[in-house]
Amino acid sequence: MKQIIIFILVILSTSCHNKVSTQTNNMKHKYKFTNKLIDENSPYLIQHAHNPVNWYPWGEEALQKAKDEDKLILISIGYSACHWCHVMEHESFENEDIAKVMNDNFICIKVDREERPDIDNTYMTAVQLIAGSGGWPLNCFALPDGRPVYGGTYFRPNDWKKMLLSLSKSYKLDKNRFIKSAENIHAGIKQSEFSFKNLSNQEFIFDQYNTAINKLKSNFDYNEGGFNRAPKFPMPVFWEFLNEYVYFSKDKNIKKHLILTLDKIANGGIYDHLEGGFSRYSVDAKWKVPHFEKMLYDNAQMLSLYSNAYKQTEKKLYKKVVIETISYLENNMISEDNAFYSSYDADSEGVEGKYYVWTKKEIDSLLGKNSNLFCDYYNVKKTGNWEDGKNILHIKDVKNNLKKYNISENEIEKIINTSKQILLKERAKRIKPGLDDKSITSWNALAISGYLDAYQTFNNNKYLVQAERTAEFILNKMLTKKYSLKRSYKNKNSKINGFLDDYSFTIEAFIKLFQETGNEKYLLISKHLTDYVITHFYDNESAMFFYTSNNDKVITVRQKEVSDNVIPASNSSMANNLNILALFFLENRYSEIARKMTANIQKNTIANLNYFANWASLSMYYSKPSYELVIIGDNFTKFQKELRKKLRPDIIYAGTKNESNIPIFKDRYKKDETLIYVCKNNVCNQPVNSVKEALVLLNVK
Repeated sequence: MKQIIIFILVILSTSCHNKVSTQTNNMKHKYKFTNKLIDENSPYLIQHAHNPVNWYPWGEEALQKAKDEDKLILISIGYSACHWCHVMEHESFENEDIAKVMNDNFICIKVDREERPDIDNTYMTAVQLIAGSGGWPLNCFALPDGRPVYGGTYFRPNDWKKMLLSLSKSYKLDKNRFIKSAENIHAGIKQSEFSFKNLSNQEFIFDQYNTAINKLKSNFDYNEGGFNRAPKFPMPVFWEFLNEYVYFSKDKNIKKHLILTLDKIANGGIYDHLEGGFSRYSVDAKWKVPHFEKMLYDNAQMLSLYSNAYKQTEKKLYKKVVIETISYLENNMISEDNAFYSSYDADSEGVEGKYYVWTKKEIDSLLGKNSNLFCDYYNVKKTGNWEDGKNILHIKDVKNNLKKYNISENEIEKIINTSKQILLKERAKRIKPGLDDKSITSWNALAISGYLDAYQTFNNNKYLVQAERTAEFILNKMLTKKYSLKRSYKNKNSKINGFLDDYSFTIEAFIKLFQETGNEKYLLISKHLTDYVITHFYDNESAMFFYTSNNDKVITVRQKEVSDNVIPASNSSMANNLNILALFFLENRYSEIARKMTANIQKNTIANLNYFANWASLSMYYSKPSYELVIIGDNFTKFQKELRKKLRPDIIYAGTKNESNIPIFKDRYKKDETLIYVCKNNVCNQPVNSVKEALVLLNVK
């Protein structure tokens, strides 16, 4: 790494010190510039199709051109909803003078990180090694063979131009130094990968989680919820784990902090109080000022989080959040194919948050006599509670703010709801943020799971219907006859081979669909996909899964995704899937792989629980007595709903109305009866005929 840093200093010392375009090819003549991105599907790539930069999409044409002309490659990576990506485009990539420097000296490739997370992972790791941090836009320079040599994130125009000229000059003068740097960075990327011992006999002890939680407590924000830091990301994976931990531990203090966090997020500016749905994260420590982009994967997981938390608390606020977020998704993010779109931009008319914020004067003119109450409810100030006199709607200290009105809660709720509709109608007249209307398989699978968790908690059949419709989209548009998946879909076109998260989240969603409906089609597809993943992604040496299949070309290092972050790691998701499918199909190999994977990562899980929370959910399950609950017969749906009213992370459910050859059901069906089997490791008690009897066997008083 020391050599890399020295190389960067040498390079620097040689220097002198949104809108989404949907135009097709027949409209190219309307623009001064058109590059090769014009034929791409990604809205992010199309945004750059009329830059003066000669952008190429990632592919053999660009890579071969770099080799033929012996030029460094610039790989510039971002996504449609990225605010600073738009800023750098406007400042640098639309600047003809800067574009000429880029075109003359580099082969310039644009990548949508959501379509190609494999490329993003590789070059993000490189930039983190080089600069110590990363982000988007990500700009990484590489040798003609694709090996990274230097990079960073956002650059100001003058800095960008100087760096381009410096890199180009240095490459021409001393290529060997670049080659040496590429070798060092390549080695660094390999070293950054987790090493696994392929363990088979690992004991999972629940007390370890108590220790790990106690270690994290000092980092909790006991006033505003979450962790004591800014910015604040919702991190649903961690809070979902904590919800399960509360069930096992009965820790009242942790439950209190969990509720505080969920309340603060739901009442903060990060939540859209007019229409529902969550922004990406909060810039500040109080969940007040959002980074206004709205991502499908965040909102899908928040459906699951608040639905499952409702089972523990029965808080009306959590039900309201779920209902409104689903309403937001259905009004804004579903295509005619029943696929969910990817995201909405943070910006409209080039200004971040403009679509969402208000002046008090605007609200006064729209709401009249109800304005003061509404403004007190949502902390709207005459001078603004944000910047430039603008207000972000958020709820704080409502009881004190509304004491003076001396009216009932029902009357307040009525006024607030009426006022929200008036403001929503007015907001609809504004120019909306840009929509990224491609559909990502893994994110759609997360949406299916979110809808199913909401259905299970609130028993609204519409949620199940939508989950099945989106599942049919995946089956019809993204799944091949050989049980491989595609990654991205737009304009009736599915492209790019699926990555491990596309498979793992789809398997997880289809297992849940089977559990809710009893339809074996979903379970059998889950098994086919799992077998495909084992064949094409599994690494026998480490007992873990690669992120890319063996059908795809390796860029530098074939990486494995193991850390849970804003979404679960694809490996932790696969481990959970294998554990469940092992029980359903009596597949010992599935069970062995799942336990080895969890054992491999257990040390990291305990040491850094907040970044391995989905792993912790599975290893915590292993540490406690657990059950399979099998229901067979006509009353399967009715019985299951009764038994799943409360969160039970120690139970895996399976049910069907009919006789079945699925191993967990085999020889357990009895005509004209609905039987409930309470089992441990597929060793079952005598079946019972009622929920009451089953609860006794489950030690529920």
